[in-house]
Amino acid sequence: MGKANKVLVIGGTGYLGKRLVQASLNSGHDTYVMHRPEIGVDIEKIQLLLSFKMQGAHLVSASFDDYQSLVDAVSLADVVICAIHQILLQLKLVQAIKEAGNVKRFVPSEFGTDPARMEEAMEPGRITFDDKMVVRRAIEEAGIPFTYVAANCFAGYFLGGLCQPGFILPSRERVTLLGDGNQKGIYVDEDDIAAYTLKAIDDPRTLNKTIYVKPPKNVLSQREVVQIWEKYIGKELQKTVLSEQEFLAVMKEQNYAEQVGLTHYYHVCYEGCLASFEVDDDQEATKLYPEVRYTTVEEYLKRYV
Repeated sequence: MGKANKVLVIGGTGYLGKRLVQASLNSGHDTYVMHRPEIGVDIEKIQLLLSFKMQGAHLVSASFDDYQSLVDAVSLADVVICAIHQILLQLKLVQAIKEAGNVKRFVPSEFGTDPARMEEAMEPGRITFDDKMVVRRAIEEAGIPFTYVAANCFAGYFLGGLCQPGFILPSRERVTLLGDGNQKGIYVDEDDIAAYTLKAIDDPRTLNKTIYVKPPKNVLSQREVVQIWEKYIGKELQKTVLSEQEFLAVMKEQNYAEQVGLTHYYHVCYEGCLASFEVDDDQEATKLYPEVRYTTVEEYLKRYV
């Protein structure tokens, strides 16, 4: 623990992926960023990759459509971290890692709710959890050393919109409470998710385990989040309540992709699925790595004032 590793990040230009690359560079690891050969004219992606290169990262051209290129890419690394959205594509990656035989730790694309605890999840959102469990089984059957990161709610999506689906900026006028607004969620700054993940990649305590990112000050209900925002803006928001039945009725009118996302809000905000169980200290990131100073909900919301 503490030595530099060769870290390959796949999906390193995405919302979380770019933060994982930056955290790896900040930690002093020899960092490799995989990118597709056919970037085309995506200038922002090119500029981001070049900014990583200027900080010392190695750019690796490879594709899920070219299996040998995947094997060659993972052969460069001790640690592979994946942050892609197409969960089942990782089955090709698992196969490549097994063939390469050199990877000491694989962190698959999860970073949300622990899928092992979502066996009773509702359709259609449960497909996300089911697919992640398919990948987990493949990893474990292949005998690949792993760490799973359950990072709960991305702050940008949940706190920015005061826990309301479809909003990423907090209103100064009104808010819709989901149910009674009292179910606890867990909100984590995306940069903190990346920092904790990079801490865990070579920690023997996290080998073949799930770690949870559960900052104690960030376990709050929607009402508590709204109260923090109201304190900042010096006024009380107009509140309406969306019952569970109303939420489900609205959800059924949406397209498939939106229903998947709304299902996750349902389990978090109406059922309280994230805070309904205890996490042992040896599996909780803020306890394992107290030297990492996490961003509190109060600090996160202050940026919107």
